Amino acid sequence: MSRRCELTGKGPMTGNNVSHANNKTKRRFLPNLNDVTLQSETLNRGIKLRISAAALRTVDHRGGLDAFLAKAKDDELSNTALKVKKEIAKAQAAEA
Repeated sequence: MSRRCELTGKGPMTGNNVSHANNKTKRRFLPNLNDVTLQSETLNRGIKLRISAAALRTVDHRGGLDAFLAKAKDDELSNTALKVKKEIAKAQAAEA
């Protein structure tokens, strides 16, 4: 399983550990990923995703998973999130 957020595309970054003597060794900064189940109001079911804590706050700020996916760019989303986005759009079109 890759260490990448399914909604924002946020992944590991690299940098240096710097000692008091200014010695530098390579290190990785990993995203804070959490396994969560987000509720879709349009589909009336939960969707399990592995997202970063920052993405979880953003989803809450934008008013839920449906609103977040409507604004999200397709190239940042994972395959599962992209499928959910298309399902939601299809359900909303059928509802209207």
